[in-house]
Amino acid sequence: MEFNMKENGFATNFSYGELHISGDENYGFRPYQLLVSSVAVCSGGVLRKVLEKMRIPYDDIKVTANVERNEKEANRVEKIHLHFIIKGENIPVEKMERVLELTRKNCAMVQSVKDSIQVTESFELIR
Repeated sequence: MEFNMKENGFATNFSYGELHISGDENYGFRPYQLLVSSVAVCSGGVLRKVLEKMRIPYDDIKVTANVERNEKEANRVEKIHLHFIIKGENIPVEKMERVLELTRKNCAMVQSVKDSIQVTESFELIR
């Protein structure tokens, strides 16, 4: 990856398109937003795969992320709580703890930050 300095941040090109990154959200995505997005979306994608492998049907998945940052430590991200809202009929609630355990174990982004950022999960089933 290569990041090129712009007047108010950096930009890079990926096969999907151009990404602008800046400490000022008027000029691009803020770095912490990208970090949290990576953890949330990686977890959501792995959760989807786990549900499919366990043959648990679902209609939709939504992920919300609550973030705690420490202003005294360079505003570092210290905690991310992911809440999965899973829509579907007949989703067995008793299997969801195992689904979350496998999701946590197999998400590359969660595993990458596990020793520096506390990541917790919860879920809600909607019929």
